[in-house]
Amino acid sequence: MIFRFLKPPRMSPRLHRLKSSSLFSALTPLELKIVDGLLHERRYLKDEIVFDEGEEGQALYLLMSGRVRISRLHEGMTQVVAELEPGGFFGDLALLDNSPRNAQARALEPCEVAVFFRADFLGLMETDAVLGYKISLALARHIGLRLREWMGTGRPQLEAL
Repeated sequence: MIFRFLKPPRMSPRLHRLKSSSLFSALTPLELKIVDGLLHERRYLKDEIVFDEGEEGQALYLLMSGRVRISRLHEGMTQVVAELEPGGFFGDLALLDNSPRNAQARALEPCEVAVFFRADFLGLMETDAVLGYKISLALARHIGLRLREWMGTGRPQLEAL
């Protein structure tokens, strides 16, 4: 097995989960490890609020296990915007600014999330421009897709996440 060194390193299940997210799908295994080192693990119980509408946004959340419902108050009624499964992410606009959240995120069942704080993201952009660029591009594509969907259907997704 002289060519063993040519094989890519094995990735942990956690790194595979990160790689399955559209936000990190373009990253190499080494870049995934760097990002993983910046993520903070949080667990939520069923019906626990991850963040509430109106709170200052400080982080993006990547769903590792469980399900999360994104909803918002609209004309006095609760409107479900999305229900996310593992690999999905939410709160992405908080990586760009600290505007108030336009929706509530609530655990539909016990879940685990990886939290990517804006300060860590900005620090990454300063220390590793290529990696920061890859994540920024994926984030811009995701926001652009959501904008096109919102413009085409009139759904309230644009502001909710």
